[in-house]
Amino acid sequence: MMRGTFANVRIRNMMLPAKADGSRTEGGYTLYQGRQMSIYEAAMNYIAAGIPTVILAGEEYGTGSSRDWAAKGTQLLGVKAVIAKSYERIHRSNLVGMGVLPLQFKGDTSVASLKLTGEESLAISGGDDNLKPQQDVTLTITRRDGSTQQVPLLLRIDTPIEVDYYRHGGILPYVLRELVSK
Repeated sequence: MMRGTFANVRIRNMMLPAKADGSRTEGGYTLYQGRQMSIYEAAMNYIAAGIPTVILAGEEYGTGSSRDWAAKGTQLLGVKAVIAKSYERIHRSNLVGMGVLPLQFKGDTSVASLKLTGEESLAISGGDDNLKPQQDVTLTITRRDGSTQQVPLLLRIDTPIEVDYYRHGGILPYVLRELVSK
């Protein structure tokens, strides 16, 4: 099932080079160190290298997903955070339940406005020890030339119980710890 996560033929990774006609490659493909490959293969390479990954997305991220499996597949592929313009309500909650950090662009900021090439490194700060629902966090983009850009984001962990779920790595680890502690 992990291979099927992000394998939808309608996905268009905007970081892949445009075709000669200007269209984008469709399907579950991405770049890994400059080479195009399946998202699954790239995810396994990142996991093997110990590099956590982030998904950058547009509006209504998670719409049409297969309920909790979409978030589970995301987590199993090593994704630590999703940064989107907006979320489908249930999928956002399922991401938290799987221990994946949902973050939202603020204002007019979007993936397109950041002009990313796929060669950047990303760091998220501001949500470490004192995590609070819907707090501000910061995405730091370090570009290939060494320049950095700070991008304000909204933490889309919306309730105190979701904070607890996330801190425990998801709802299942939370429930198990609660049972063991009794």
